[in-house]
Amino acid sequence: MREKIKVGAIPVANAYYPAYLPQPVSGRALRPLPQILSMFSRIPFDRINWITSSFLIGTLLLTLTAVPAYIWHFGIDWFHVVLFFVMFCACGFSITLGYHRLFSHLSFQAHWSVKLFTLIFGAGAFENSALMWSCEHRTHHKHVDHDEDPYDISKGFFHAHMGWLMFKLHPDLSYENVQDLGKDPLVAWQHRHVHWIGVFVAFVLPSAIGYWWDGWQCALGAFLIAGVARVVALQHATFCINSMCHTVGRRPYSSKCSARDSWIMALVTFGEGYHNYHHEFQHDYRNGVKPWQFDPTKWIIWALARTGLANRLRRVPSERILLAQLAEAQRRFETKLESSHLTEDARIFITSAYERLQATASEWARHKAEQIEVTREMIRALREEIRLAMRSLNFHGFVQAQAA
Repeated sequence: MREKIKVGAIPVANAYYPAYLPQPVSGRALRPLPQILSMFSRIPFDRINWITSSFLIGTLLLTLTAVPAYIWHFGIDWFHVVLFFVMFCACGFSITLGYHRLFSHLSFQAHWSVKLFTLIFGAGAFENSALMWSCEHRTHHKHVDHDEDPYDISKGFFHAHMGWLMFKLHPDLSYENVQDLGKDPLVAWQHRHVHWIGVFVAFVLPSAIGYWWDGWQCALGAFLIAGVARVVALQHATFCINSMCHTVGRRPYSSKCSARDSWIMALVTFGEGYHNYHHEFQHDYRNGVKPWQFDPTKWIIWALARTGLANRLRRVPSERILLAQLAEAQRRFETKLESSHLTEDARIFITSAYERLQATASEWARHKAEQIEVTREMIRALREEIRLAMRSLNFHGFVQAQAA
């Protein structure tokens, strides 16, 4: 295990409170003034990214003050609401479909018009260029939960959410891991002009549409609601993937890293909330791999493929997905059986379910060794066995919690 981060000469205080953040206070005692001054002295002001921090804080303050003031004085009508959601979807899908699945993971190939749309409206999300975004994201996947991870959750929730943007804790990017994207003329063009494109898409365009619709008063509302407030909402939805989806949720496919599946986060991030699956199978164009899981980004990619605007969609075979679930289920059973807090009845109950799971795994291994064709019925049977086994484990956990 690699040693956790050190920011210059400032060591990390603990796993969830980095040295540049206030440390937790025990009890209700207030800190004396010298302690407060000492706390602020630990903030590495020389490492603050002033431009990014000012933008993040400024847009948030405008959203909390100017937007309510506008609504109080002038009201809000359906035009502002519709424009907000149109811009949220256009820029949001440009991040999830374009920046993330198309450029960062190459999970499918797209027509130049799809690329251009996602690059233009992706800039309007104010999450940097597709080249920089992909560089940081590929680094995150390569070094997840370690020092080199740009938004390492072990440095704290705030760091993973937005602290990594507000403080320059890593050296400047080398872009060595995105040389393939650097050769794309559209990506290179957006990288050179991303800030001008972003200002136009995020602020000028909504204001112009508002002015065309109903004059200056409507233009101001469009600027504040579909521009500023929309940027803040979309940014924090994206940030929650780095923070919430590495903190809260389930890990059905792998517990090798902190990434978790959260259907709640999937609702506000166009399907990106199934993060445990994504970290295990990052090149799949789907995040919500189950048919019932909410992942509109995969539906749009599938629709683009049907219309000829996308091709070479990368999918992980069902057998690999199920075997990953099987391996993770076995690991959880083994961990539970090693627990010294189990009663004899509970141990028998869990051992029985574990033995059934092992028998199923042995059957699959035999078929693989003998190169016997795997049928849909066999896949269905394995899926059902895993579901029943995990249900028994979850049921036992519920019973233990009730007894406690």
